[in-house]
Amino acid sequence: MTVKIVAFGGGHGLYNSLTALRELTSELTAVVTVADDGGSSGRLREEMGIVPPGDLRMALSALCADSEWGRTWRDVLQWRYTTGGPLDGHAVGNLLIAALWDRHDDVVAGLDLVGSLLQSHGRVLPLADEPLTVHATIEGQGGRHEVEGQAAVASAEGTVVSLTLDPSEPHVPAETLSAIRQADVVVLGPGSWYTSVLTHFAVAPVAQALHEVADRCVVVLNVGSGDREMEGLGRADEVRALRKAAPQFTPGHVLVDAQHEEDPELAREIESWGAPMRVARLCETSQPEAHNTTALREAVANILQEKGLQVRGPGPSMAG
Repeated sequence: MTVKIVAFGGGHGLYNSLTALRELTSELTAVVTVADDGGSSGRLREEMGIVPPGDLRMALSALCADSEWGRTWRDVLQWRYTTGGPLDGHAVGNLLIAALWDRHDDVVAGLDLVGSLLQSHGRVLPLADEPLTVHATIEGQGGRHEVEGQAAVASAEGTVVSLTLDPSEPHVPAETLSAIRQADVVVLGPGSWYTSVLTHFAVAPVAQALHEVADRCVVVLNVGSGDREMEGLGRADEVRALRKAAPQFTPGHVLVDAQHEEDPELAREIESWGAPMRVARLCETSQPEAHNTTALREAVANILQEKGLQVRGPGPSMAG
């Protein structure tokens, strides 16, 4: 039986994890946060009132077929216009996804059509099928203040104290909840910790589904200091933030890069969480802020094999 993997996140962190996980199974699903309000996605969201397509496009691109056809369409989706007019900065894939949603009025169906075009090795689903707005309380040198919008939260100086979403009870596609509950393993992270990982726990039906499969969840902590939302903080703080966001949630495993193995604060935090800590050399040598996709693939494959789950052999890398 083919192992079913669901990966959560957004942006480059999810792109990396999907690039790793796609080699393990043909039953791979990405669940993507839909709170982006910057760049091309933000402009389309404001103009058309649609779910921001950018992170969904990135996930679709990561799952393209390993063929000339798949790679060509991946590159087309990722192509950005450089003009002196209103198209400047727009990604072709964002416009294509927006056109399909405008034509079909169905977020999931539109994403599935793009997946078919790419001959995708998996499926991409949204956290919700309506756009979300992030509201965060930031604590900085001037005290606490409120920040609205994912782009503003990501660039705000200070520490995120709390995070909520608007609408507070968005509609979640049935396909998203079904994928979580049917998963053999769920991978949470890496990525922007608050706006790409913890947002999923702010949506009640998704949080409930994650609680139901908690023992099948692998939390992948970040490897570098590139997450601006956690600037000045460490891996133990990522664990604390997740525990605060989901007090009743304890994952099956916490995957930590070898550079953090000797961090006593992190070890204590994970031990008190009641989750096993798995250590592997995960950091990309040439990009210290990113996970090495081969190493991440091997680490997750080891966990799956220990559970008696069958994974595919390694194939050619689709990174790029």
